[in-house]
Parts: sequence; C-alpha cells; structure tokens
Amino acid sequence: MTGTDGTRRIVLWRHGQTAWNLERRFQGTTDVELTDTGRAQARRAARLLATLGPDAIICSDLRRTVDTAAELAAVTGLAVTYDEALRETYAGAWQGLTHDEIMARFGEEYAAWKRGEPVRRGGGELETEVADRAAPLVERAAEKLPRGGLLVVVSHGGTIRTTIGRLLGLPSPSWESLGGLSNCCWSVLGESVRGWRLLEHNAGSLPEPVIGDDV
Repeated sequence: MTGTDGTRRIVLWRHGQTAWNLERRFQGTTDVELTDTGRAQARRAARLLATLGPDAIICSDLRRTVDTAAELAAVTGLAVTYDEALRETYAGAWQGLTHDEIMARFGEEYAAWKRGEPVRRGGGELETEVADRAAPLVERAAEKLPRGGLLVVVSHGGTIRTTIGRLLGLPSPSWESLGGLSNCCWSVLGESVRGWRLLEHNAGSLPEPVIGDDV
C-alpha cells in the first residue's frame, strides 16, 4: 500500500468508540474519552495500519484521537504531531445533545444541514471553515513525505469528510455524499497526475491493489 510506484498516500483514520457515540450524542469539540471497546478498536486497527509502514502521524489534540493515535505510535515507534486544526467541527448549542434532541430543538437547521446547505450548527462552524483549517494542514504534512511515503491523519468523522471533499476538489454541497466513517475505520487518498484520488473509504481491513483498466 505504501507507494511502490513513488506516489504519496494519506490514511485518514477516525477515532475509536466513545460513550457519546453509543448514545448518539453530538460530540463536536467536547473532549470525550474512548470506551474500553474504543481502545480495543484502536489497538486492532493500529496493528493493521502499522503493516503499511507509515512515515508520519498527525492527530487532533482531543483525547479520543490522542488515545487512538497512541496505539499506532506504540507499534511503529513514530512520534505523533498534535494540532487543534484537526479537531471535530465546533457545533455550539448542538454539542452534548442527542440527534433526537437536536431534531426536536433545531429541526429546520438540522434538515438544512442534511440537504448540504451551509449551516452554522448550533451557532458553530461551517463545514467549509473546518476544511479551511484541516485540509491545508494535511497537505503540508503530505508534502513533507518521502517519495512513496504514507501519512496517517487521526481525526474525527466530520473533519475527515470535509478534508477529503476539499482535497478531492468536490463542491461543498456534495461532501455529505461521501458518507460517514465507522469508529476506527479509515479512508485512503493517493496522489495522481490530476491531484488527490479517493482509493478507499470507510475501510476496516487492509486495502487490496487495484488491478484493471482504472489504475
């Protein structure tokens, strides 16, 4: 998976399970810890990702991502660089509420968000603002990779989706079409002559080589 053809790759890895995930409670920038299951998910995923031979790890500074990244650092010996630019979307008054509570209190706002309209959820950040802070950081880190290198970005579902959308050059209303990431699953971007390309999405096992006409 590391670029035997000399291309760089980015693995965008979502954190493990938290209690708020189980409760369908909107986390945003609230600093919620992993559950025991989340830690086990991180250990399993880290063993898989380590076999790809990553060259660098960058990570959100919230505990659920810090503890997830620590499992990969432990098996690779790599240092982790933390940056608040990789935090989840700040969602103001939505944070701490379940999705049912959000729909009851902010129904029109919630529906507009799901339609892909620019919405400051709970008075928080726009998705484009999240991409503005996260995507450039990921690009700068990728530029430092050696030829054929692999960067692991440990972040949050919403931030990963907006970052992928921005790096692929997709219009922001279509970012929701990428779908969410399960806990401790990842997506993979690869360099191509036309820019970044989505190679894997919401994966939980090692990617297989693409064999065929679309390589």
